[in-house]
Amino acid sequence: MEQVILNVEPREKTSKKFKEEGFIPAVIYGNASGEAQSVKIQEIALKKILSVHGSNVKLWVKCGEDKKFGFIKEIQRQPVSNKIRHIDVQLVARDKDVKIQIPIIFDGEEALKKVQLQLQIRKAFVDVFGKIDLMPDVIRVDVSKKDRNDTITFEEFKLDESLKSADKDDEVYGTVTSFIIEEEVEEEVKPVAAVAPVAEAK
Repeated sequence: MEQVILNVEPREKTSKKFKEEGFIPAVIYGNASGEAQSVKIQEIALKKILSVHGSNVKLWVKCGEDKKFGFIKEIQRQPVSNKIRHIDVQLVARDKDVKIQIPIIFDGEEALKKVQLQLQIRKAFVDVFGKIDLMPDVIRVDVSKKDRNDTITFEEFKLDESLKSADKDDEVYGTVTSFIIEEEVEEEVKPVAAVAPVAEAK
C-alpha cells in the first residue's frame, strides 16, 4: 500500500474563526488520550492528495515527529463555491476492524446504451467492515456485459473474503433495465362542430 503522508500543524481550538490564509482547519479523532485534536492543514497539499487518491484515502497523519495511521472521515465544503472549509480525520490501528463507507464506480454504462439498456444506480457507496489495510479507496464494477434485470450486489465487488458488508444482506446497488426513449406524442386536434344559429321566435 502506498504511503500517503498528510502533514498537519497544531491549532488553537479556542479560536472561533479560522482565517489563516493557505490553511484548512481540521480535527483529528482517535488519539490515545481520547480527546479530539485541533490542527490545520496546508490547502495546496490537501488538494493534491485528494486529486490523486480521492476523498476516501487512507494515510499517515504527521504532526511534528508523531506519525499515526488514519483516514479522512468527513469533508465539509462551502455550499456555493464547493471550497473545502473543514475536514475530520479518524485515526485507526491497522490491525483493528473498522467500518468504512467506500464509493462505487460503475464502468461500462455506454456499452449498455448500445443494446438499449441502462443502469439504475440505487446506492453509490457500500459500508464495509474489516481491516482498513485490505479496503480499496474505491470499488469499480464493470456492467458492460450485464443483461436486462441483472442486479449489482456485494458479491460483484470482488473484495478480500475477510471484508464483510455492513449493509443489508439483500442490498442492491444497481439494476439493469430497458432503455426507454420518450417520444413526443402530438395531441390529436379534434375539429369543432359548427353550430347552426337558432332562429329567434316571432
